[in-house]
Amino acid sequence: MNIRKSEPSVFAVVGGKHSGKTTTIEALIKELSTRGYKVAAVKHVSEQNLALDTKGKDTWRYAKAGASIILGVAAREIVTIEKVTTEKFSIKEILERIGDCDIVMLEGFKESVKSRKDVAKIVAVKSNEEALEAKKMFSPIIAFTGPNSVEGLGLKIPYVNVLKDIGRLADLVEDVINGEMRKG
Repeated sequence: MNIRKSEPSVFAVVGGKHSGKTTTIEALIKELSTRGYKVAAVKHVSEQNLALDTKGKDTWRYAKAGASIILGVAAREIVTIEKVTTEKFSIKEILERIGDCDIVMLEGFKESVKSRKDVAKIVAVKSNEEALEAKKMFSPIIAFTGPNSVEGLGLKIPYVNVLKDIGRLADLVEDVINGEMRKG
């Protein structure tokens, strides 16, 4: 049963490039939404010069003119662009910008979340070596996902193939929300 809390539960999906992070979050959002949760997603963009606002477009022109907040309103979405320096944003500051939701899925943010015990981690891995390194770096890890099954490593952390059994991963997320941790 979905009981709305005042603060959302935060989960980070971390891993290397092309490890399945986006696929994991996409599948979890779909499954958790069908279970009645309101889910927010936050994507860490590591490219230094990437701008979501395109040069020459009206919103870009408004920012160049000095607007610090620009809203784009379309038939089915609203986009807010805030012109701020984000290099030193904490996870807390990012979460403060999210509206009403039950669950926040963070993609990336490895350095920001690695030592945070209040952010449960799902680690997408492409090799056993990545899994072993992640076990040393991140806590708590509730599951491994990605193209490499780590079931033979004896890590006592479940591996979930999100393409075949997303319900199992969603169950693990719900266990964290309900204050329980399922073993294996």
